[in-house]
Amino acid sequence: MKSATMGSLKLNFSRAGFHKMPCISLPVNRKIGTLSITCGLRDPFRKPIRQSRVLSTEAIQAVHAMKLAKSNSKLDGVFHGRVSRLLKADLLDTLTELQRQNEVDLALKVFHFVQKEEWYKPDLSLYCDVIQMFGKNELITSAEELFCELQREGLEPDTRAYTEMIGAYLRVGMIDKAMETYGVMKASGCAPDKLTLTILIRNLDNAGEEELAATVRKDCAQYVDYPEKFLETVAKKHRKRVVDIV
Repeated sequence: MKSATMGSLKLNFSRAGFHKMPCISLPVNRKIGTLSITCGLRDPFRKPIRQSRVLSTEAIQAVHAMKLAKSNSKLDGVFHGRVSRLLKADLLDTLTELQRQNEVDLALKVFHFVQKEEWYKPDLSLYCDVIQMFGKNELITSAEELFCELQREGLEPDTRAYTEMIGAYLRVGMIDKAMETYGVMKASGCAPDKLTLTILIRNLDNAGEEELAATVRKDCAQYVDYPEKFLETVAKKHRKRVVDIV
């Protein structure tokens, strides 16, 4: 059903819709003109990727061995050896560390390895971490496919899952898809949080989408305590970021 190679990232998933938003195959690394989009996924409101413990010696050695493998055959040997011997906690820490280092191919291979373990049960946070990684690398089709897969696994997207997809779309200038996802998020009963609203407001402002930004600002009254104070904070931080960039 799924396959990953070191030379290039390749995912094969059957297409399935999520809620009312279809899984649409989109070109990877798509950008629109010279539109500058600031995703804002490193916002202080954001919860970081699952915090790992201090990496064990075994986990460190596994990460190093995978990165040093120069061929698929050597990498397979690492998985059959070091990786297969890792305890559950060390294996999950290894995955987190590869995501932190942005080793996309290796992290994806470890993710699939985790899914095959006897103790594994579909874990929404793991899916969100991988979607975040895909979004960071502008692998939009891969992010969409994984979003569909988590639902086929019986998981319900939460605020973070929707926000990761919104951020991924905004990163490549796909504003319509970001707003569509935002609409599905609200329709499903999943409330956007401060991070969701911050990402949308900042990026819509940057893109000159004043009407859409105004719509999201109005939503703050429904989803945020003390919305006026929240919007003031967003505006101040946004102005500071623009000044710093200039």
